[in-house]
Amino acid sequence: MVACKRQLIVFGGFHESARDYIYYNDVYAFNLDCFTWSKLVPSGIGPAPRSGCQMATTPEGSIIIYGGYSKQRIKKDVDKGTLHTDMFLLKTEGARKEEDKWAWSRLNPSGVKPTPRSGFSVAIGPNNRSLLFGGVHDEEEEESIEGDFFNDIYFYDMGKNRWFPGQLKGPKSEKRKRRRGRQAEAEGAEDEDMEKQHPQGPVEIVKEVVAEDGTVMTIKQVISGPAEEEERSESEEEEDGALSQQVEPCPRSNAMLAVKHGILYVYGGMFEVGDRQFTLSDLYSVDLHKMEEWKVLVEMDPKAQEWLEESESDEEEDDTEGAEGGEEEEESSEEESEDEGGEEQHPSVQPDEKHEDYLSRTEQYWIKLARSNMGPDAKEKKGHVGSWNIHPALQSAKYYMLRAQA
Repeated sequence: MVACKRQLIVFGGFHESARDYIYYNDVYAFNLDCFTWSKLVPSGIGPAPRSGCQMATTPEGSIIIYGGYSKQRIKKDVDKGTLHTDMFLLKTEGARKEEDKWAWSRLNPSGVKPTPRSGFSVAIGPNNRSLLFGGVHDEEEEESIEGDFFNDIYFYDMGKNRWFPGQLKGPKSEKRKRRRGRQAEAEGAEDEDMEKQHPQGPVEIVKEVVAEDGTVMTIKQVISGPAEEEERSESEEEEDGALSQQVEPCPRSNAMLAVKHGILYVYGGMFEVGDRQFTLSDLYSVDLHKMEEWKVLVEMDPKAQEWLEESESDEEEDDTEGAEGGEEEEESSEEESEDEGGEEQHPSVQPDEKHEDYLSRTEQYWIKLARSNMGPDAKEKKGHVGSWNIHPALQSAKYYMLRAQA
């Protein structure tokens, strides 16, 4: 859904029940002036039914729809998924708002297009460009799905109808250093030799983070810097503040994007490690005008991740209660046990004491207890407590007595 002039435009989606599913390619408009829905019937050939596509509005008031996912049933219990990589333009052709007529047209952008993926996020950037971030490409096998996650940025120039990848240029301090090296040949000869030996290019760094339960999460990060950075030790990277900050958000799908004053903010999302899904809560930003480096606003804490895959099991519930309840629950449980203990401090059975001797020794206690439980109006009959054929109140005494022996 996107806001277009005084309307909200909704396209596509899917509905799935226990037995079947259906994908849509219909278009609806919600009028923000009179709060009414209407179904649009655009002319031309539009997108195939799909869900998970992304929409963006152009300055002229048209709508761009890109990508998406759909599946179709090949045979019983066998479905085939499709990642859509096509793009469409939905625009109005009416003279007046009340009589706007919508029309579909297919776009064939030039440039370097994003690789096929789903779960990517889209936002409107400066300079009449929309941008795409992240996503996942699932490799479906017979009994498993392996996902290849992304953390790259692609820009789509809506005026030129062209895709191009977003590449970080590196911080200014590094650019000044290289510039000084070229200008001052004597002082910068060594730097130039190093640049010749190690050509510039993106470098992939693989980090392994171990969670509390022992799960190893492998995070791939790409930095824009000299190739020798891959060979440098972690201590050297920490000493070099400019280069050590050139990190990127780990690959993910379904991240939240927002652009404010030319700054792109990326929050959260999810990625998978084996059969485990991790929900992220980190926050990054990058200046879309400068495209120098990512800034970490909130770091990811893998130890704070909670796996909810087996939340219904007894073991997981016990762990969850222990983790969330804390000391208060323990104190309350202790208080409850103390209260119960105070109510049930009945005479205990002595070592090697026979049943008849215990009954005789504790008879008055059980009669008193029975009376207190039956109330002041209880009437007592004569009899021996051992037979239990006396006042019904002593039936309660029998209960307490047996519990005490147990």
